[in-house]
Amino acid sequence: MTDARPDTPWDALERRHPDAREAALMAALPEQVALAKRRAPAYGALLADVTPEEVTSRAALADLPVTRKADLPEAQGEAPPFGGFAATSPGDLARIYASPGPIYDAEGRRADYWRTARALWATGFRKGDVVHNCFSYHFTPAGMMFDTGAQALGCAVVPAGVGNTELQARAIADIRPQGYVGTPDFLRTILEKGDDLGLDLGSLRRAHVSGGPLFPLLKDFYAERGIQVLQSYGTADLGLIAYESPAREGLICEEFVLVEIVRPGTGNPVPDGEVGEVVVTTFSRDYPLVRFATGDLSAILPGASPCGRTALRIRGWMGRADQTTKVKGMFVHPRQIAEVLARHPEAGKGRLTVSGEDGRDAMTLAVEAEGAGEGFAEAVASTLQAVTKLRGTVEVVAAGSLPNDGKVIDDTRDYS
Repeated sequence: MTDARPDTPWDALERRHPDAREAALMAALPEQVALAKRRAPAYGALLADVTPEEVTSRAALADLPVTRKADLPEAQGEAPPFGGFAATSPGDLARIYASPGPIYDAEGRRADYWRTARALWATGFRKGDVVHNCFSYHFTPAGMMFDTGAQALGCAVVPAGVGNTELQARAIADIRPQGYVGTPDFLRTILEKGDDLGLDLGSLRRAHVSGGPLFPLLKDFYAERGIQVLQSYGTADLGLIAYESPAREGLICEEFVLVEIVRPGTGNPVPDGEVGEVVVTTFSRDYPLVRFATGDLSAILPGASPCGRTALRIRGWMGRADQTTKVKGMFVHPRQIAEVLARHPEAGKGRLTVSGEDGRDAMTLAVEAEGAGEGFAEAVASTLQAVTKLRGTVEVVAAGSLPNDGKVIDDTRDYS
């Protein structure tokens, strides 16, 4: 296609009748369940009593057990590297990643393995564009997720990665890319650095962001700079799950994933419109995750998108079903806070507050500690950065002053 409008579909799949899409997914489901059961040892055990040929409806799928992302570190520790959930041996994969947790993720050899091209197309990226990719290429898959998607569209990619803000700004000024791909807030940091340096970063006209919430104030900032920003939702295990179109009415589920919304802590689907946990079944033949519970909250939106794409829509990322949260594109887990505190004998109870104003995330760890010596807060802050890979401040509070509510991570950001 040569039409540059973002609302132009990438292929006919995006505008097929919803019944045709659902029929295609249900037709492919038994084979995928059979593949997982036959080739992935963990699913061989989980699905031992399941007859794949009978899994031909959402109701039948809902009877299958849920695989929880939160359980992967333990499973992978017992059966490294993938906990028995991969159907392809490590040596036959294209890449193997290590995400925070740690969780090892598999990438097969198929082009656009993570299916991000569809989301980038909807944002307006086209063949011949230059994409400045600021997702991390170090161990985690986000950089390659969008690199391979951009390559599938025929774009050139600047593999910028994270950090080095001044170099990022100078590279954009020199190379003149049409678009940015990365976390929502890092683009603002680069643009402001460019302003400080007197650089012209006006070549950037579009951006595709993920890995964190796109707050309204941040949207307004980019709009004032003449940059159209659309977002998507995915995970390091599953790849792209859903993406925004120019209609900006919810996120459209990718054509090759099967999304359910279930009551948190269960595998029971909730009525459309009710907030619940996102559970996804992929059709990857290398890492065939079946009913994979992401730990993220969302809800199904009624009807089809005004842009003409007819796939199921979700409201987008609405927080975590557990206390795990995402800060600057990185997951922070309650067990990580426990590890920080355990490294300092003077520390008692702790509570991490994640806040954000004007699209900037911040972490503050309140620690109960009686008689803590000089430099205690700085030492704990250093440990916090070492464990989470994120900077945060530490506040020492009196013993017994933190709420007795069992909360370890309190996300106070406004997602409205």
